[in-house]
Amino acid sequence: MDYGTLRGIITIVVMVTFIGIFAWAYSSSRKKQFDDAANLVFSDDEKISVSKDSGEQK
Repeated sequence: MDYGTLRGIITIVVMVTFIGIFAWAYSSSRKKQFDDAANLVFSDDEKISVSKDSGEQK
């Protein structure tokens, strides 16, 4: 096996890996998990404001 063949095989392996990750990331079964992860930033704000409000009422 020469150097050119090895480079071709590595290129195909990397391309298949990229397509697999792309398909996994954009699959419809992952949409809910990604939406939940995207909203984590906003859920922290709600917890902080609730704890501040409850502290002021005491």
